[in-house]
Amino acid sequence: MSKPEYLTEQEYSEHRANLLRNASVIRVNGMDHSNATKNWPKPKPIPNGLLPVMPFQFDYLPASLGPWTSDIAERMQCPPDFVGIPAVVSLGAALGRKIAIRPQRSTDWTEVPNFWGCIIGRPGALKSPAMRQVIKPLQRLEAQAEKQAESAMQKYAADLELVKFRKDEAKKKAKDALKKGLSTEGLFNIEEPEQPTSRRYITNDTSYESLGEILAANPYGVLAFRDELVSLLKTLDREEYAATRGFFLTAWNGTDGYTFDRIIRCKTRIEAACLSLLGSTQPGRIAEYMRRAIAGGAADDGLIQRFSLISWPDQSPEWRDVDRWPDSEARRAAWDAFGSFDSLDPMRVGAQVDDFDGLPFLRFDDAAQEVFAGWRNDLEHRLRAGELHPALESHLSKYRKLVPSLALVNHLADHGEGPIAEAAILRALAFAQYLESHARRAYGAGTEAESAAAMAILFRIRNGDLKDGFTARELWRNQWTGLTDLDAVKAGIELLVDLAWLDQTEAKTGGRPLVKYDINPRGEP
Repeated sequence: MSKPEYLTEQEYSEHRANLLRNASVIRVNGMDHSNATKNWPKPKPIPNGLLPVMPFQFDYLPASLGPWTSDIAERMQCPPDFVGIPAVVSLGAALGRKIAIRPQRSTDWTEVPNFWGCIIGRPGALKSPAMRQVIKPLQRLEAQAEKQAESAMQKYAADLELVKFRKDEAKKKAKDALKKGLSTEGLFNIEEPEQPTSRRYITNDTSYESLGEILAANPYGVLAFRDELVSLLKTLDREEYAATRGFFLTAWNGTDGYTFDRIIRCKTRIEAACLSLLGSTQPGRIAEYMRRAIAGGAADDGLIQRFSLISWPDQSPEWRDVDRWPDSEARRAAWDAFGSFDSLDPMRVGAQVDDFDGLPFLRFDDAAQEVFAGWRNDLEHRLRAGELHPALESHLSKYRKLVPSLALVNHLADHGEGPIAEAAILRALAFAQYLESHARRAYGAGTEAESAAAMAILFRIRNGDLKDGFTARELWRNQWTGLTDLDAVKAGIELLVDLAWLDQTEAKTGGRPLVKYDINPRGEP
């Protein structure tokens, strides 16, 4: 018998000892109680196991990023997904609102290439080190911008001194003019220098008001990097953070304005809030969050569905020691791609601007347009067929933004100019197919959380810790491993009832009936 993942070594040792000591009792657990007379069916197996996912291919990425990300993943011996997903999110953040894509031939439907990404893996799977490697180009750009801002601040300080001298001189001239009865008009028309600000690329843990001020000062957008994402999502689920949640929902679009009205800080206006978001989490945490989301509590407005770049790879059992220098040529090519996005002149790559929106944009060429139109036709029919779970349906609907935005990034990262070519959209569609398989695993993990709770309850039954007539709250009060959340406990119990491992009865109490649970004696020890 192998140790269940939800038990510590000490708990497992105690369980083994109890099994050996009380084996005869466990085999007939429940048979000496009143429920032995019930006509119990044989319980059904508890479903377990994650849905299969597609493996990550470096061909999903622009050619300028593929060798660099492959080199990082090989040297770190981490899943390539942990490098590839953050690379795309970071590169999109470097581009931001500099340029957009209009996916149709004639309409003004516009998408901005800011992405929300999440990688999922167990503790120690090298999620955080992989992400930190990939955001280094953005950190370098921010360090360069800070140096430029320091130089600009020195000039600003000197200009302020000059303005002060000019104002003093203007006062003297004004006094002389007034004594002589002359006009003072124009003497105080002295232009104040504009205080320079440092371009921001990355932010970590800030209040949403502070994040709003950063976005107001950085119209191209920024990347919010959160090492543990579920903690942020749970915070945004709380009622007192409704305004913060609304701000994040707006900033995902990259095209909508937002205004902060505060008594102390007065008014802050963001013409178009553009936020990229990157982070990671653990399987258990995302499974529990997804269970709540699928139940309709946490995700009615589609916050979790906006993480279009979500990846939950299988961990390879293979490992080898790779101790060599980074591939400098691959790194230089990738970092140059970040630099080219940072200094992009949209007009030089053939962008258009209409009279009603100042955001430059590109469209598809004829071949790419035909491919995109065919894919979208299939997508829209899938979304309307009523065969998808509402949560997954909402997630896939966000691919209307994801796919054309990926195509735009692919096109520009590989030095494309003018209309976006067919190769860029084909690569985006292949990537989207991979991402959908991982999204299905993540949403399916909501059921997996119920299975994990059910297995933890069965362990306690077989260990002799639970007897007939127990209640959900009594079970939860023990705070056993894997059973510390009351909602999870109830979900696990409901699954066990559905699969005939338990039977529920209601006891009258004079108020709300008390639900108790009996144990099926036909369950295997």
